[in-house]
Amino acid sequence: MTTGKINHRPKARINDFVVRFANVNGTGSASANFLFAKAIFRMGIPVTPKNIFPSNIQGLPTWYEVRVSEKGYLGRREGVDLMIAVNAQSMMQDVKSVRPGGYIMYDSTKVLAPEFKRTDIHYLGVPMMEMANANFSNPRQRQLFKNIIYVGALSVLLQIEFEALQTLLEEQFAGKEKLIAPNIQALNLGMDYAREHFEYPLDFRLERRDLVGDKILVDGNTACGLGAVYGGATVVAWYPITPSTSVAEAFEKYAAKYRVDKTTGKNNYAIVQAEDELAAMGMVIGANWNGARAFTATSGPGVSLMNEFIGLAYFAEVPAVLIDVQRTGPSTGMPTRTQQSDITLAAYASHGDTRHILLFPATPAECFEMTADSFDLADELQTPIILMTDLDLGMNDHMSEPFRWKKGRKYKRGKVLSADELEDIGRYGRYLDVDGDGVPYRTYPGTHPTLGAFTTRGTSRDEYAVYTEDGAAYKRNMDRLMVKWRTAKKRVPKPQLYQDTNQSEIGILFFGTSTYSTEEAKDLLESQGVVLDALRLRAFPFGKEVEEFVRTHRWVFVIEQNRDAQMRGLMILEMDTDPKKLIPVLNYDGMPITADAIALQISDYLKKKNAVPHDLSETFI
Repeated sequence: MTTGKINHRPKARINDFVVRFANVNGTGSASANFLFAKAIFRMGIPVTPKNIFPSNIQGLPTWYEVRVSEKGYLGRREGVDLMIAVNAQSMMQDVKSVRPGGYIMYDSTKVLAPEFKRTDIHYLGVPMMEMANANFSNPRQRQLFKNIIYVGALSVLLQIEFEALQTLLEEQFAGKEKLIAPNIQALNLGMDYAREHFEYPLDFRLERRDLVGDKILVDGNTACGLGAVYGGATVVAWYPITPSTSVAEAFEKYAAKYRVDKTTGKNNYAIVQAEDELAAMGMVIGANWNGARAFTATSGPGVSLMNEFIGLAYFAEVPAVLIDVQRTGPSTGMPTRTQQSDITLAAYASHGDTRHILLFPATPAECFEMTADSFDLADELQTPIILMTDLDLGMNDHMSEPFRWKKGRKYKRGKVLSADELEDIGRYGRYLDVDGDGVPYRTYPGTHPTLGAFTTRGTSRDEYAVYTEDGAAYKRNMDRLMVKWRTAKKRVPKPQLYQDTNQSEIGILFFGTSTYSTEEAKDLLESQGVVLDALRLRAFPFGKEVEEFVRTHRWVFVIEQNRDAQMRGLMILEMDTDPKKLIPVLNYDGMPITADAIALQISDYLKKKNAVPHDLSETFI
């Protein structure tokens, strides 16, 4: 860009752009990039950041993408408007990802190689390392403040309020005030350079709004950890695995605050790092069997290892909560990339005939709510509950409604007999279906000195928990479990319906983090005259609402982030649906699905069926 200053540009895009930072893992860039995102959020503007990082500790390329959207679209969008390219390893890829007419900011301490130059984008050279070396003596500080320098330059080019940045730095370094001044100095270095060398602001920029309200920026794993505390959990057994480790860490953080006896100072919680995922699940089952509320957190490889104990909990009817933060598979796959690829694994975990209740949160607020609710559901239905999040939701910060908890809310412990009740009923049948809902009555160990004793086993037994290999008794038990499954359909969270008064023949069905982009894709399609209804799944088993939605639409596009259309397969199997009616819309490259990709796949299919008036493909990319 040419030297000079302009304070206003006609037709500027306000609060609608994507910025991507290309850094090297382990250089301290994450905190600077998050500072950038949080400052925009503090200006009352909806923002969604995504950290795209490698599975090593240090040295490989990492990206941090920030979408700014005045309309509140929080999913990924195709293309980058402004690239901060400070990693030579990924420079070629980074240059290619910038939209025509977009911008690339680079460290001009060294001359930019000719192969990185395009004629259809603008280049903003800032000598970041040169300025850091000239103004700071500590080698580590030089690297860290290099990142702050580009944030300062961006604040001028995009008109980020300096007060927002300053306040965030003061909050970040509260108690370490001596670090505030050099960070402010680095900000000013970048700001001064941008003012002296570039026209500003750019042709897309920020303006303060009041669109955030009381919303918060938080990641789903933190929300799950806090939800477990509020849900009454006192035990977590786990084995470290990306991307679920921070669930247990968040639980530990909040339990240390809320689960400590004020009189004795003793902890009223237990955190056990097991030797592997199978052992962790076994500990969770044991703790729940003893009357505690216990859970574990893992990802796909861990669920694979836990299959044996998940089957035990299902068949022995012991409550358990499992949080599955999905990543790409199979095998090790891409540990730091996101997917929704554990659907089939989790739904039928273990050998034999099993069905497990799955919950699908879409936001951190739902992570909090559904985690807390999972413990009630597990106790009421005496079965494992699996919360299906993913790396995108779990590890990235999302704009979310604040977490809410109803004052005076009581835990639902389900059908648990007291000592007096045991004396009243005569012979106790642990697996008797007394109420016709498939859910038997249980007891806590030690409830009565002589009554209510039974053996919890994974082998076949009769209604009184007595071991038997009688086929008729086994069949009665398996049939009762299906009665309980039908009861579960009425207890799990209902789906969310998006439907106009004039029902369309086209439906879209989605779940989890696909929600963000699907809502935007729906608006994109409808802006081009394609009216459709939408249903967001929130749980499995599928209730009558899902069955009715599929039945009343000619085509139902099932949007999911895996190769094999696992949710579609689950619907075909569980609802006996005509496969031709369910059209898969898929993404499985490890990155969160975009609205453009969803709209394009749907419009391409409708074009082939002559169901749209014209080719819509160029509208979306």
